[in-house]
This record gives sequence, structure tokens and C-alpha cells, in this order.
Amino acid sequence: MTAAALPAERAFVVPRTQERIVTGLFFASLFVATFEKVHWNVAGQIGINDIATILFLIAYVATERRPLPRTSAIVLGFFAAFALVYLAGFWNIDTQQGLTQFTKGMTKFVIHFAFLIAAVGYLAQRGERFFWRALGWFTVGFVANAVYGILQLGSQLAGHSLDNLLLNPLTGGAASINIYGAIGGQNIYRVNALTGDPNHLGVMLIVPLLALTPVYLRLPRGHRLRWPLAIALVFLLLVDIATFSRSGGVGLIAGLLVLAVPYRRFARSKQFLYPLGAIALVLLAALYSRRHFFETFLSQRVSTQGSSANTHFAVYGFIGDVLHMHPLLGLGNNNFAVYYEFVTGKSNFGAHSYWVAVIVESGLLGLAVWIVFLRYAFVRLLAARRLGRLLDRLGDPVGAQVRPLAYGLTAALVGTIVANFFYLTLQFYYFYAFLAFALALPVVFAGRARGRPG
Repeated sequence: MTAAALPAERAFVVPRTQERIVTGLFFASLFVATFEKVHWNVAGQIGINDIATILFLIAYVATERRPLPRTSAIVLGFFAAFALVYLAGFWNIDTQQGLTQFTKGMTKFVIHFAFLIAAVGYLAQRGERFFWRALGWFTVGFVANAVYGILQLGSQLAGHSLDNLLLNPLTGGAASINIYGAIGGQNIYRVNALTGDPNHLGVMLIVPLLALTPVYLRLPRGHRLRWPLAIALVFLLLVDIATFSRSGGVGLIAGLLVLAVPYRRFARSKQFLYPLGAIALVLLAALYSRRHFFETFLSQRVSTQGSSANTHFAVYGFIGDVLHMHPLLGLGNNNFAVYYEFVTGKSNFGAHSYWVAVIVESGLLGLAVWIVFLRYAFVRLLAARRLGRLLDRLGDPVGAQVRPLAYGLTAALVGTIVANFFYLTLQFYYFYAFLAFALALPVVFAGRARGRPG
């Protein structure tokens, strides 16, 4: 190395202490991505995931000098496209309440996409080991949320409230477990953990369940992560079931159908059947102990005639009205609740379908940009699957990790998209963290195909 080359290379070196701070904030933002309940009424409402993400972005911008990868640049282009559509739709807003909601929506939009751009760049710049560590922190965040949910349910059955004991004194809020109703004088509790709604948790858990199941199935016997991952997946699935979320269930089934063909050979393996058997035993024991209670409740949840199901389908009727008024740009970003308060009687009523919200709030142009954006995510995941297949042919053992993860992330994306036809979680932090892993995967491991592991 020549002396002349040293100054140029040193320009990209970040001091170790600063690098640790940025890394810690990044891992923290991934860990708390699903912690919706942990928020404070400051400047409207600010959550712990807002704080962690903003601090990471500030630290990243202040210390990072390396150029962003091409993928981040493309995401920046999509950010500009979304921003143009939303800003153009601003002129359809004609109330102060609508302006307030638009400002809130745009703030979240900017933070989410800024995080996505920076996260993809950071994962690509730090390499393979860092990628797996980051994915581990993201997964542990889901597990921690689910653990809180089980403790929340157990304390409620014991006649106490974990939210009142721990969470509400911290946040000053009024968080509580969801009570669906009562059967024979017994309350029906649906676990919502640290999310705002049991359906949110049910849909969120699609991501780790579908993304990591193929990785688990491909782990060789004796691998140190095989048993911990099996236990985590079983636990997360049981918590997902405890949410009783129909949207989450539909999304999970859709994602499993994606995995059914490439991983059908594992259907009879001990690695698959033993965890599945453990789940079946737990569920059968619960059903047997309170058979009448669960029979009555499950018959209500599978029915499509209740008021809850009607609400999910009724919102689709709003699409025609909006397309008649503002077909191209909709009513304005984050303005669904404003214009339909006279129908619902609620000022914070969500669309109960992310795709309805997209059309209502950003029109056909907004929907088109979203379709193109998600298509790009699928294209990058296809590139990751092909990369994994190439590494398998080259005899690189990492191919047995990259390819399953690419399949799992693809299934998780399909499942989340399907679930959001009946709920809306695509607007939350966890989804943008998930997208960062999906988009960064082929970038991080591309060097291996050229003989240069990252």
C-alpha cells in the first residue's frame, strides 16, 4: 500500500467508539421495532421505536462517510416518487384536522424511508457477520414482545394487570390486554403484548415465523442454533395463535403456501414433525381443559357474519366513492379517518385494510407506486434465491443459509401483503426493518459468488 493511498482510505474509517454507538442504536431500533405500546404523549405521540430510529439516523448521518449501495439509491428514488404523489394529494385536503393528520403521516413516511435507505446501506457496508447479528436482534425483539404477551395473559388470568404494573407507570398511558367479550361470565382475552392490537401482533409475527422456518429446516444436525431456533419458532407460533387474529392466520397460510413446494421434502422430517407435535399437544391440552369455552369462541371467530368481519369488508365500499371524487391522488396522506368520521363516529378509525387506505389516501397513482415498489422487493429476493442457488453449486456452505432465508423472506412478504388486505401493518416500523433485510440480502452476500466473502 502506498503512502499516497492512506489518506483516501482513512477518510472512510469511523472511530471505534462512534461505530459502536451507531451499531448499538441500529440494533436497538431493530429490537424495539414492534413495541407500539411504549410511547409518550409528547409532540403528539412519540414511541420508543421513533426515538431509537431517529437517534440511529442522526448517528449514521454524522459518522458515515462510505457511499451508499445502488439498492439504497433506488429506494431513495422510490421515496421521491411517493413524496411527489403525497405532496400532490395535499391540495385535496380542505380541513385543519386533515392538515394535522397529513403532517403526522408525512413525518412517519420520511422517518420510515430514511431508516430503510440507511439500514440497507449500513447492512451492506458492514458485511455478512453483521447482517446475521442484526437479524438476530430483530428476531429477539419479536421474542421479547411475545414473552411480554404471555406474561400479560398469565397475569390477567391471575386477576392482575401487567400493563398497569409495569407499562402504564412508565408511559403514563392506559394500555391493557384486549378483551374480546365474555362466555359464561369468563372474559375472552386476546394477547396484544407490546403492540396496539392483537391483530397487529398476529400479522407482525408472520415475519419471523415464515422468514426463519426455512433457515431452521436447513440447519445441519448438531448446529448450535438448531434447538434455540426450534423453541423460538414454536413459542412464536403459540403466541400468534393466542392473538386469535384471522388476518394473521390468513397471511400465515398464504406464506406457507409459498414454502410448500420448495420445502415439501421436509414435511416428513423429524426436524419439522417434532416441533409441530409439541404445538399440537399444547393446543389439545388447552382445548380439552376448556372445551365448551373454546368451541363457542372459535365458532364466533370463524364466522364471517359478525360486526367485526362486516367492518373489514365494508371499508372496501369506500373505494368507489373516493375514486369518483379524487381518482388519481385520493383524499390526502393519512386522511382516511378524517373523511369517514361521519360514518364511523371515530376520529381515529383506521381503514382495516392497508390497500383500502392506499387507494383512499393516495389514489390510483399511490397504488401504482406501491405495486412497483413491492415488485422491486420481490425482484431483489429473486436475486437472493438465485445467489443462494449459485453458492450451493459452488460448494459454499453459506448458500444453505442465504437461499432458505431468501425463500423465507419471500414467503413473509407475501403473507404480510395478504394479511394487510384485512388489516394494516405495512405502515409500521417493523415492516421497514423487514424490507431492509430483504433488500440488503443479495448485496451483502454477492461477494461470495466472486470469491470475496464479506
